[in-house]
Amino acid sequence: MINFNVPPYMEPAKDYIAECVQNQKICGDGPYTKKCNEWFEKKTGTAKCLMTTSCTHATELAALLSDIKEGDEVILPSYTFVSTANAFVLRGARVVFVDIRPDTMNIDEKLIEGAITERTKAIVPVHYAGVSCEMDTIMDIARHHGLTVIEDAAQGVMSEYKGQALGSIGDYGCYSFHETKNYSMGEGGALLIKDKEKAEEAEIIREKGTNRSKFYRGQIDKYTWVNFGSSYLPSDMNAAYLYAQLEKAEMINDFRLSRWAQYYELLTSLRNDERIELPTVPKGCRHNAHMFYIKTADIEERSALIAHLKDNGIMAVFHYIPLHTSPAGKRFGSFHGADVYTTKESERLLRLPMYYGLEEEQVAYICDKVKEFYK
Repeated sequence: MINFNVPPYMEPAKDYIAECVQNQKICGDGPYTKKCNEWFEKKTGTAKCLMTTSCTHATELAALLSDIKEGDEVILPSYTFVSTANAFVLRGARVVFVDIRPDTMNIDEKLIEGAITERTKAIVPVHYAGVSCEMDTIMDIARHHGLTVIEDAAQGVMSEYKGQALGSIGDYGCYSFHETKNYSMGEGGALLIKDKEKAEEAEIIREKGTNRSKFYRGQIDKYTWVNFGSSYLPSDMNAAYLYAQLEKAEMINDFRLSRWAQYYELLTSLRNDERIELPTVPKGCRHNAHMFYIKTADIEERSALIAHLKDNGIMAVFHYIPLHTSPAGKRFGSFHGADVYTTKESERLLRLPMYYGLEEEQVAYICDKVKEFYK
């Protein structure tokens, strides 16, 4: 069986984790957590990076820092994971879903302004498959209306928009290091903070509402409870696992891009025959090969293709069920305008195996079996 995903692993990780154990420093904000923070700050140019226990928690932290509260509205696409919405629903906000673009599966930037009301507080672009949303337009809208931009860049590590790292463009950026992502720590995430003045507030909320981070830096002689907060610190052992991959981040990225390009080349004939559609990467976007997907004619054809691939030892999967069609989506949100593409395109999309270590021969075999189906 060719798995859909295999979590990335770099050999030095076991030594780094052993070092955490030997030094009796396995809790949060240890040496490897700090190494990861610094790596992302240098790589992305953001003012501050704080590792978290998940992208979910990174988004919740961003919602707290943005002062999202009951009665506010937050604009986001319906085609996303539940965590994108939950972070704001937990604060009492109402989520307003906007239709997506069929080419990138990202929020349609042209529809955002029409969804803004006097209650709108933030825009949450989701960079699907590591391909950037149209951030120039989104940032212009946000500036014009005085709104916060929180990038859901869960899939966007190492991706760029016009030379800027995804996650570093808006006020806040949220990364995921779940085992299905390009770089993994099992469960984990990170919050990128654009405004350095917000960093101390973020540290306090992340450290259970205490100023313990300042104490550890020797800036105060004792720490105390100074604000509301929670515990968003990952274990340093998780960070150690991740850091081994960050040391080889470019190599991992290049490997994935080569497999993505192989898929694209081998399946182009089916696209030319108008049997399937292939991903679109707009000009100015540098993606990270987070996934390779195709679009079938409809949901029935997709289901049949999934079954065909499974019969041939290949695990392929579909993705999100649009949030606005779910019970919670109807309870906590509403869809602005017409659902022209969100549901229709979501029912056509099929994700093929993609991970670091996937062999060229395996990609060739998968493409052969896709072609076999369409014969």
